[in-house]
Amino acid sequence: MLDSDEASRLLDILGNRNRRRIISMLQQKPCFVTELSERLMLSPKALIEHLQMMEEQELLKSYLDERRRKYYYLTGDIAISVSVQPSSPPEPEVGEQDGRFFHTLANLRRLIHAREGLIGDLEHLERDIEQKIGDLYQHCNGMIRNDTEMDLIVALTHSDLSWEDLQEYSSLSPQELGKALGGLVERRIVEQRDQRFTLRGIHAE
Repeated sequence: MLDSDEASRLLDILGNRNRRRIISMLQQKPCFVTELSERLMLSPKALIEHLQMMEEQELLKSYLDERRRKYYYLTGDIAISVSVQPSSPPEPEVGEQDGRFFHTLANLRRLIHAREGLIGDLEHLERDIEQKIGDLYQHCNGMIRNDTEMDLIVALTHSDLSWEDLQEYSSLSPQELGKALGGLVERRIVEQRDQRFTLRGIHAE
């Protein structure tokens, strides 16, 4: 049984929709950072902040596989039971009750239609993103030399990232990350500004 402080801490963590989405994925299987970022469509920086927060609160742990990819997994099952005691509001008049019922139905229909439209838009965006990544491979003229460099470039399209963010995202060793970033900097694809790496010609918000 959780005490009140532990319950408040857990509710604060679960109050964020993206952290709930991360937990939902990890309930299925351990995942590495790139996999979480791509499936949840979260920027590497935002994802890393969520993971670090939950790891500090001991909801998650991590390990490295033989390819040095960092996998996250839940430290235990998370199940929440909420009990709400019913109250007895004044009975509305029949006409008022019918009006509320049909008004709620109309709002539900509108929200469902809006969700379907957003899902369709999201599917189009995902296809466009995959196509653009494919275009980069086809038209890079040797500027992008391997999948590691491509992963770093895709991460930096989300936002400018520090060395620590990139290492957390990629799970590369310091030597491997330094070599990949060094090559991208040398080819003038990436530059470093104020302890953060950014794509040349692209200024993140």
